Amino acid sequence: MKNVYENPLCTRYAGDEMKEIFSADHKFSTWRKLWIALAESEKELGLDITDEQIDEMKAHIYDIDYEKAAEYESKFRHDVMAHVHTYGDVCPEAKPIIHLGATSCYVGDNTDIILMRDALLRVKKLLVSTIAALGDFAERNKDVPTLAFTHFQAAQPTTVGKRACLWAQDLVMDLEHLDFVLGSLKLLGCKGTTGTGASFLSLFDGDGSKVVRLEKLIASKMGFAECVKVSGQTYSRKVDYYVLSVLSSIAQSASKFAMDIRLLSHMKEFDEPFESGQIGSSAMAYKRNPMRSERICSLARYVITDALNPAVTAASQWLERTLDDSANKRISVPEAFLAIDGILTLYMNVISGGTVYPYVIKKHLDEELPFMATENIIMYCTKKGGDRQELHEAIRQLSVAVTKKIKLEGGENDLLARILADSRFNLTRDELDEILDVKNFIGLAPEQTDSFVTEVIKPVVAANAEFLGAEAEVRV
Repeated sequence: MKNVYENPLCTRYAGDEMKEIFSADHKFSTWRKLWIALAESEKELGLDITDEQIDEMKAHIYDIDYEKAAEYESKFRHDVMAHVHTYGDVCPEAKPIIHLGATSCYVGDNTDIILMRDALLRVKKLLVSTIAALGDFAERNKDVPTLAFTHFQAAQPTTVGKRACLWAQDLVMDLEHLDFVLGSLKLLGCKGTTGTGASFLSLFDGDGSKVVRLEKLIASKMGFAECVKVSGQTYSRKVDYYVLSVLSSIAQSASKFAMDIRLLSHMKEFDEPFESGQIGSSAMAYKRNPMRSERICSLARYVITDALNPAVTAASQWLERTLDDSANKRISVPEAFLAIDGILTLYMNVISGGTVYPYVIKKHLDEELPFMATENIIMYCTKKGGDRQELHEAIRQLSVAVTKKIKLEGGENDLLARILADSRFNLTRDELDEILDVKNFIGLAPEQTDSFVTEVIKPVVAANAEFLGAEAEVRV
């Protein structure tokens, strides 16, 4: 339908796997699986529920009649009860025991945790694949000298590979954060209306041990080690904040990377992948705008601000529960995941398919290296018997003259030629070339790159090999 709003996160940016995780089919089939887990567990603990009823429920996990559910919800103004009745219509034998003893949050909250777990695993796959791609990029470019910047002013040189290690380090930190949050996720369980388990205590005739065992059985059936120890009707909304804080952190890392790429693109040192028929500008046909990196920054900005939603929601819950979280959660959580899916896909695409331009990089380095080399020149000439103070003043005078020529006249940096021609330095061309060898200025950048790739990236990738293989296809 083209006469209604479509979410661009679904139509343009997120991949099919992430969209499927937050689809209606996945959500409501998970509700049904939770109702089955509840019924099975209640049966195992002695309630009068038959195998036939459970088999009937299992036979209708996926045939969800959304039109009928919409009719029921219009009547009941309650989405859970609408689906209880829709499920019951195709499971007439099981209808009396569906949702037995449970409150809405049994399916709603437990499903939210399950979907966030599934989505975090998808993000982990993208994250590990991106870290691996950065490791490959860093290794290929570990010895490529490049001008480094502080305050976006020329500073000491580094290497292209070392710079990539800075990007990778941020993502490795994000992966550690993700693993911590993923490992801490617990089901809400089935604690009832205010979290006391009173309805289940009644079902089991006051046997509290069965109420405790019920939650453990359900958690096991749904693939979790345990449920939260205490709750009101809902799990703490801080959980949603913790999850989105992981996504915000990834967005921050990706935005920093993409901003760097945009700067390097401006300097013509790096180009994003650019298809043969791609158009950079509708007006300026020659342009190759860094649109993928710009898109990363744009989506990252959305995720970073979106993380405020669960923070405010967690702060504003009343007593054992309110419902002012529901509408917000339906939007803020899925959209953060959809946006991160698009961000990491773009990240992988840019770092895997981009082009480094060593000759342009060398040109920029050569423009600044004469100034950076002056201290080395002074030290070398002093060792040859020169007067350090006299040489320092000579360098100052020549540098001021050259800077004036560059800035006021647009001239070239001829500082080295002036130094060679100045008898106070008593330097030969060979001596100067040896001083100017860029390897004298990049410090341990190649070794640091080797070390980081070998000791950090490769072990992380090896430990998470099952998560490799995410594709970096960009649709638009």
